[in-house]
Amino acid sequence: MAQLGIDPADFADPDGRDEPVGPAAEPDEPGAAPVLAVVGRPNVGKSTLVNRLLGRREAVVQDVPGVTRDRVAYDALWNGRRFTIVDTGGWEPDATGLQAAVAAQADLAMQTADAVLLVVDATVGATATDEAVARILRRSDRPVLLAATKVDNERFVADTAALWRLGLGEPRPVSGLHGRGSGDLLDAILEALPESPREDLGQAGTGGPRRVALVGKPNVGKSSLLNRLAGQLRSVVHEVAGTTVDPVDSLVELDDTLWRFVDTAGLRKRVKTASGMEYYASLRTRSAIEAAEVAIVLIDASEPIAEQDLRVIGMVEEAGRALVLAFNKWDLVDEDRRLALKRELDRDLVRVRWAERVNVSARTGRSVAKLAPALRTALASWDQRIPTGQLNGWLADLIAATPPPVRGGKQPKVLFATQAQTRPPTFVLFTTGFLEAGYRRFLERRLREEFGFTGSPIRLSVRVREKRVKKR
Repeated sequence: MAQLGIDPADFADPDGRDEPVGPAAEPDEPGAAPVLAVVGRPNVGKSTLVNRLLGRREAVVQDVPGVTRDRVAYDALWNGRRFTIVDTGGWEPDATGLQAAVAAQADLAMQTADAVLLVVDATVGATATDEAVARILRRSDRPVLLAATKVDNERFVADTAALWRLGLGEPRPVSGLHGRGSGDLLDAILEALPESPREDLGQAGTGGPRRVALVGKPNVGKSSLLNRLAGQLRSVVHEVAGTTVDPVDSLVELDDTLWRFVDTAGLRKRVKTASGMEYYASLRTRSAIEAAEVAIVLIDASEPIAEQDLRVIGMVEEAGRALVLAFNKWDLVDEDRRLALKRELDRDLVRVRWAERVNVSARTGRSVAKLAPALRTALASWDQRIPTGQLNGWLADLIAATPPPVRGGKQPKVLFATQAQTRPPTFVLFTTGFLEAGYRRFLERRLREEFGFTGSPIRLSVRVREKRVKKR
């Protein structure tokens, strides 16, 4: 830029809409850590205790039983040691229907963990369900700890002595609400956990698996698709909309590549109008999108595109993440619906024509293998960088053929352009005047025609040279 006689200090942001210029912060990917599964019957305070052990509010908590349904993993740190806490839904031996699927997830968590924490409500004592879980855990080859929760004051401590009869060793009194005894429990957890996990599911390389958020409106088939990709029952699936509440983290191998998928809660309402469990689920979904590198937005192809679909796509675009649109339930789409869907795409999704599109069926497995190539294409565009010389040479020819429209009697000139960052690709144009929104869209469209960027949003900002006051 110095060779062209351009001083960056000459350029201001008059409209206040430009994106910040600079390198994007890369999140750290922690290494493999031992896993602690937290199990127990419904409504004993498992998620409240998990939040206390994490030192932050991660698990969705509400004063009704059965909020947690899937097994959900969280990264924890205590005394310099990292480990993973897996929160589970209520475990009941003779459950049926949706609760049976929840119990199956808790059972899987116990089988794959390095240690197990059984949570019992000290104010109620050991129930028949607690004793059934204890019998299973006594036969396990994993270390087992027993936590007596809701011991909010000294008078409940004596009640925990009755829990010795479960045969799992010393019951440890703790209050998830107030934090009483949580430090002692964490120390005991570190003693029980091995230094490294039994199975290392990490991926070779410094970056780790690419992070994929699976998002969409309720009951669109997100959990079914994740289970199909993983080849196992990883998320609870039920015909009741809104089964998933917490984001469910899964390592999935597709085309010899390991991906980190996050199944999220369906977005039913705007965050501002949602309440209770739905409010916190919406916040977790937004956080999952921001933590991901690419998002798969699942849309029900058998129904008209809804406002929730557009809102989810807008959230992904606003977060600047790569995007793949997966039209699920394609096995239910007939010829009439295909024609209607084509019209809806031209009308409602015109602003994300750049997104990768795949027609799939989570139920039958149709075309789910095409998701991995679509993800790779979108991420390659998200990471793409155009050399400055090539960019300016192309831009000079384009502007010579189609100059910017006149504004205020003067025609602005584009002096220089650079790609400030990737993830998403962000371009900065240094000009002598403001560029109209229509001309910005024209430049973005031609950028895509020339350089691709399929599956990735592009951010285009303008820096206008300030007028210098002449010295007398």
